[in-house]
Amino acid sequence: MLQEQLSGGGGPDSANSRKSVLLALGSNLTSQAGPPVETLKTVLQSLSERGATIRAVSPFYATPAFPIGNGPDFVNAALCAEADWDPAQWLEVCHGIEAELDRERTERWGARTVDIDLIAIENLVLPDPETHARWRGLPLSDQLTETPSELILPHPRLQDRAFVLVPLETVAPDWVHPLLGVTVAEMRAALDPAELAQVQQLE
Repeated sequence: MLQEQLSGGGGPDSANSRKSVLLALGSNLTSQAGPPVETLKTVLQSLSERGATIRAVSPFYATPAFPIGNGPDFVNAALCAEADWDPAQWLEVCHGIEAELDRERTERWGARTVDIDLIAIENLVLPDPETHARWRGLPLSDQLTETPSELILPHPRLQDRAFVLVPLETVAPDWVHPLLGVTVAEMRAALDPAELAQVQQLE
């Protein structure tokens, strides 16, 4: 069961070093791989080539740039993957793929060829609950200027973002946030319906 993998259960195989990871993907600029849809497909291929096992992939969705008006619409997706990498190695792999696909980190929340966000690694909380609570509660005005110097897991903004939760629900609806105690499906249901309606599945 996917939920057993994500929660660290599932019998004898759970003792191995392979961890289930939730990732969110986004793109709103053309990369060397092509337009956003082709770029996200290339991310999936690149993860597999590096040794990750892709367990589930969401449909692709068109979503407005965040904040609204901040560039072309995005194509977003989510996936569940598995590998024997620790968090630092996952970050290195994701940043390496982003660099290969022409990602330039020049403007916070600016247009980009690709964005690969680590959403969760099973029930892992990094660096600690107190630091996570600070970043989770950071006002939007401060989010524009402040970035953490260390990896925060689960992603501190995941419960607020329809463009993450709508795709994520299709691959891990029953994953439970280790600090909030709610599932992906419950977090999605708590969002403003108008915001959810802006996330449109592509054909």
